[in-house]
Amino acid sequence: MKILTVSNTLADAVDLEWTCRAILGDKLERFAVTDSLSSAVTRLGEAAFDIVLLDPELQGGDALRLLSAKSPRAFQTIIVSARTELALHAFECGVLDFVPRPVSQDRLALAMRRASRRTDPSAGAEPFLAVRRLGRIDLVAIDDLLYVEGADKYSELVLTNGQRSFYDKCLGRVEAALPRSFVRIHKSYLVRFATISRLHVHKGSRYSAELKNGLRLPVGRSRYETIKARLI
Repeated sequence: MKILTVSNTLADAVDLEWTCRAILGDKLERFAVTDSLSSAVTRLGEAAFDIVLLDPELQGGDALRLLSAKSPRAFQTIIVSARTELALHAFECGVLDFVPRPVSQDRLALAMRRASRRTDPSAGAEPFLAVRRLGRIDLVAIDDLLYVEGADKYSELVLTNGQRSFYDKCLGRVEAALPRSFVRIHKSYLVRFATISRLHVHKGSRYSAELKNGLRLPVGRSRYETIKARLI
């Protein structure tokens, strides 16, 4: 596990490191500390981290902007703060968990276990996606998810019953959150692989995947051979 702590209070960062080492032991491969959003974005661009422990009240701006900063590597964010009234906004921004201060070792350990399930391909994924609505957050069961269509910074979740749900996360972030039973067949589509019944080849080197319900979705040229190999 590689952890980056973003905090402008050194004592808090030291306490978090001590607690993380008590929880993870020799599973903690790296623990780094930075005290600003700009330096955090730089560190995330330079090296891979599994978890970011984020203080939402950093000086110089809204720390939750870190979640929308462009980074070539995926990471899970856990907010650590005494201001529990910020929890709803934090979850709306896509954080994995909110650990209140003073930090309990048991509570942080629970958050770490959730993060481990997300970063370990052999572990079970979270069973829901938290979808932001007007004034509330709905949980969409991953078992009910058929495919996801990406559109720039956003996505649309399509359920097995045909219902569609707007999701304010890009397709890359959705892919990182879903289990390996979902496969990227196109730059704009993630599909539950078990629902693909056959592939079609069209004129002009175009391809599509036919789902078991008869629906056809485009398949990218660079992904066709990989999908074909898995079907055969």
